[in-house]
Amino acid sequence: MAGMATHVITGAGSGIGAAVARRLHARGDEVVLHARDAGRAKELAAEFPGARTLVGDLADPDRLSWAFSHQTLPDRVDSLLHIAGVVDLGEVIDLTPRSWHHQLNVNLIAPAELTRHFLPQLRVARGHVIFVNSGAGLNANAGWSAYAASKHGLKALADSLRQEEHTNGVRVTSVYPGRTASPMQAKVHRQEGKDYDPMEWIDPESVATTILMALDLPRDAEVNDLTVRPGR
Repeated sequence: MAGMATHVITGAGSGIGAAVARRLHARGDEVVLHARDAGRAKELAAEFPGARTLVGDLADPDRLSWAFSHQTLPDRVDSLLHIAGVVDLGEVIDLTPRSWHHQLNVNLIAPAELTRHFLPQLRVARGHVIFVNSGAGLNANAGWSAYAASKHGLKALADSLRQEEHTNGVRVTSVYPGRTASPMQAKVHRQEGKDYDPMEWIDPESVATTILMALDLPRDAEVNDLTVRPGR
């Protein structure tokens, strides 16, 4: 992606999202960081001087359109990076509709709604949509039904979008990281009742490297699906 590009990023507060935001910000690209509320937006703006913020609650995708109508959206969008996500483990017998709705809203419906909003700009820029999915988007294990369903759905969203937007020059990539050292991983270990050692899992910087590789690939090629597994 030659010259200064503009990237809209969700999940920039921690883990993979923070690593990607740092790298793009450091190289002089413009980053528009999504935050769930004004307080979080202020923290991100302090952490990334010169960055723009965009406020809206991914857990309430029905209201994102209203929230964005009260803010100035970027005129140009070269990439939309869906990196935010939530996880709540539990067996089917125990999971309530509230837990299902929360994970489906944040992990699937909100990315679809954000994509809908920014597609006009992405088409003009012949831009790139990157969905940070999960190994759970390819295989579902016991205790992971709701999260895996949201991520399987995210794969379907990406696959459909790729076919729909190919003639518009919009590239679409799904990245499927294995377990990555992040606050989400610490939460998963707590829910699993296991001790957490970040050194056992992928460094978020390594996943960020793969995302930037897909983003910076010359225009004659497109990475569709990228699986990243722990190398240790």
